[in-house]
Amino acid sequence: MLAMLAKLKTFALQGIEAVPVEVEVDVSPAGLPKTILVGLPEAAVRESMHRVERALANSGFERPQNRVVINLAPADLPKEAASFDLPIALGVLAGSGQIAADRLDQYAVVGELALDGTTRPARGALSMAMAARNDRQLKGIVVPADSAAEAAVVEQVDVIAASSLAQAAGFLVGQVDIEPTPSRIDELFRTWANYEVDFADVRGQEMAKRAIVVAAAGAHNILMVGPPGSGKTMLAKRVPSILPDLTPAESIETTRIYSAVGRLRPGQSLLATRPFRSPHHTISNAGLVGGGSVPAPGEISLAHNGVLFLDELPEFNRQTLEVLRQPLEDGTVTISRALSSVTFPADFMLVAALNPCPCGYRGDSRRACHCTPPQVERYMARISGPLVDRIDIHLEVPAVAFKELSAGAGGTSSAEMRAQVASARAIQIRRFQGSRQRYNGQMTSRQIRQFCAVENECRELLRAAVNELGLSARAHDKVLRVARSIADLEESPAIEPHHLSEAINYRLLDRQLWV
Repeated sequence: MLAMLAKLKTFALQGIEAVPVEVEVDVSPAGLPKTILVGLPEAAVRESMHRVERALANSGFERPQNRVVINLAPADLPKEAASFDLPIALGVLAGSGQIAADRLDQYAVVGELALDGTTRPARGALSMAMAARNDRQLKGIVVPADSAAEAAVVEQVDVIAASSLAQAAGFLVGQVDIEPTPSRIDELFRTWANYEVDFADVRGQEMAKRAIVVAAAGAHNILMVGPPGSGKTMLAKRVPSILPDLTPAESIETTRIYSAVGRLRPGQSLLATRPFRSPHHTISNAGLVGGGSVPAPGEISLAHNGVLFLDELPEFNRQTLEVLRQPLEDGTVTISRALSSVTFPADFMLVAALNPCPCGYRGDSRRACHCTPPQVERYMARISGPLVDRIDIHLEVPAVAFKELSAGAGGTSSAEMRAQVASARAIQIRRFQGSRQRYNGQMTSRQIRQFCAVENECRELLRAAVNELGLSARAHDKVLRVARSIADLEESPAIEPHHLSEAINYRLLDRQLWV
């Protein structure tokens, strides 16, 4: 058996980014067979040698009876996924002379192996395909057959689907022809870009729907206050259905996150609808914003380009809620560790809901509330003022009357609401052309002064609201941003007094109604 050095290219995930890794396999004569794996491998990678050896034997290849040294470079980057199985196995075959190394420098290889030599899906295949496309020395990437549709979303790179070690080896030596998996983005959008819920299912609550349209139009965060059963959760679940359709770039960006953590549904290689995440109130800090010894994205990153719904907001740990403050402002979250830091995207629309008091029935004419003012104060104090400041719209959602529940006609549909949102957002895209900001909810202080200038009547109205409600400087800016969105819904070039009045009415928690 001829001994030599073989080199292959593969990728490791760091957060949601794919980092190039070179697999070097040196097979040299030795008295006793021995395999040494170096390059900072974690447990899953160290165990790979047992899988690789049995996969080689069960695929009809020979296990080298020599000294095998496998190096995963760069040596200071932790390698912690099972996707190194396939490149290591192919490197062993090339290094021991069982296959020729003609195409190894043209294709990156990723994939986990079963003991019988078949391939298993690899997490982060989409990010890896994007990295392969950006490497001009590579023609394509060999991936497990079950990950091929996901990787093929990336255009301008050949994605080769290998169902087994033998098939991958046959392709790389030119004995097996495998056509690149075609990109079917349009077909995927037609298949998956449908929402199962619609605002037409919600009876009554037309005022709440109006506020949600305003929030969606300007990408504003919204908080709903109302008694149990008033429809807060039902409304929140339907918010994604009125947001504009995901663009291909947004879809790929969001899919990368789900792919990296293995959250894509079987058979779904692309997210075509805006994500809706609703974590339980017992969630930890790391579960919400991301973290762990190897940083992984949390719920706010899984809600990227979509909606994060926090139901029963005061029941969340206060410290957990406080970590939301920076991502709400920046649209990203950075997880820092001793050896590295990882930045995850977290540009989401926050929708929160809470009861007006511990029992939930304060202000409800049909049920008596037995909560004392101190109890209500303590309940509402679980949410910090700085966090409430960062929520643009505070909305009261009252109980629905029987007359509206029993009405035969449906309410305003998602299609009607989406048309209004799309029209307002088109105005904002033209307004912010050339800047990082795209929507009113993201305006900087300088842009607020430029695009939210008000006349004397509006200025007096705003001054009275600031003095009476005690609005902070941030809340003052939030009112102007919301007023700008309301004006955009009416295609009004200027903010009128009635736009500003409606925006001020959306600062419910600033009015101290619950004490």
